[in-house]
Amino acid sequence: MSSDETPASNAGSIPPQLAEKIAEQQEFFANRLKKRHRHLWKYARRVGTTAFRVYHRDIPEIPLEIDWYDGHLHIAEYLRPHDRTPEQHEYWLQQMIDTAARTLTVPPERVFFKRRERQRGSNQYEPVARSNYTLQIEEQGLLFKVNLSDYIDTGLFLDHRALRLHVAKRCADKRVLNLFAYTGSFTVYAVAGGARSTVTVDLSNTYIDWARENLVLNGLFAPGHEFRRADVLQEIQNLRREGRKFDIIILDPPSFSNSKSMDGTFDVQRDHVAIIRDCLTLLDRGGELFFSTNKRRFQLNYKELETRGTKVTKLTKLTMPEDFTGTNIHQVWGIKPSG
Repeated sequence: MSSDETPASNAGSIPPQLAEKIAEQQEFFANRLKKRHRHLWKYARRVGTTAFRVYHRDIPEIPLEIDWYDGHLHIAEYLRPHDRTPEQHEYWLQQMIDTAARTLTVPPERVFFKRRERQRGSNQYEPVARSNYTLQIEEQGLLFKVNLSDYIDTGLFLDHRALRLHVAKRCADKRVLNLFAYTGSFTVYAVAGGARSTVTVDLSNTYIDWARENLVLNGLFAPGHEFRRADVLQEIQNLRREGRKFDIIILDPPSFSNSKSMDGTFDVQRDHVAIIRDCLTLLDRGGELFFSTNKRRFQLNYKELETRGTKVTKLTKLTMPEDFTGTNIHQVWGIKPSG
């Protein structure tokens, strides 16, 4: 198993009662994984993807998220209160990881484990390893590079699969702006969907390069598709000064950011109205902004937005893929100027 922190396995100090409880959890866990994988394998073939979420904290006592990447497992633990000692917890965790690998017949060297804690700023984008274990994942006829070893996130947000397709179907001969673009998956879909031009903006050189690579991977890299390494909040103002207009804007900001390369901080709950309003000034007549957030308990300020002359449509049910049903992992809105 590859990992930023590989759990240790030591049954010697595990009380019999706890060992019995863990064994019961393993049985429940294995049964759930078998059922989910059998169902989602059919779904994945139907939509044409080799990567999907097979387990999303389905059993409250097993707060793991497990993604299938073409015969590999990417397992993330969300730290939650429990009554185990640190040593007992590491043993428990190793048993759950072993159960997942064994149940889904994945060899240990293809299992990657990460611990997720509350992220502030750009911490989730910082490397946790330097192994550079990469794959090419197919999704709905397109290819994407993912890195299973080095970052908390792999380079492709699987929960946006349906939203990417939804946007792509509207991109023919359109000018598209992709903000907080990460590795540019929306850009790839936009170009594949016939976008006339694209501008891809992210603060990280690593991810801007990755976005270019994803376009090249699909044979879509061509003049008319710009990549800008910049603070998104500043770049919106730069694009306005340049007189740029767009038909489609994708806005998927982090929940919070305090990067050293930014002036001040960004909080999506506090600042979403202001950034949406700024983006709307870049939309041409008939254009649409797609706004998405993964922040738990986020509340969109409909009143403030709609009183300023916009039409807001919630799209979350439409954009939630089958492997994320019931997770509330994101919320999505389509926003248009009403004038």
